[in-house]
Amino acid sequence: MRHADSVPSLSNWLGITRRAKWRDLTELRKDFGSADQVGRRTVFNIAGNKYHLIARVNYKTQKVFILRIMTHEEYSKGDWK
Repeated sequence: MRHADSVPSLSNWLGITRRAKWRDLTELRKDFGSADQVGRRTVFNIAGNKYHLIARVNYKTQKVFILRIMTHEEYSKGDWK
């Protein structure tokens, strides 16, 4: 597997996200304190900031759409914005 070191953190993220009932970013940050809002996207740090998961969180419908997962290097280029 190419980025096997991300699997435990991504699995943890998925478990927390599946159980979550966030109403807004403030509540989301109770689970993921380093999450940032960038426009309509939410950026989650994965595996100690080695990776970034970009998602769209719809608080009304309680759905989270993963848009992209990338390395910190890829994220820093800013092409995802």
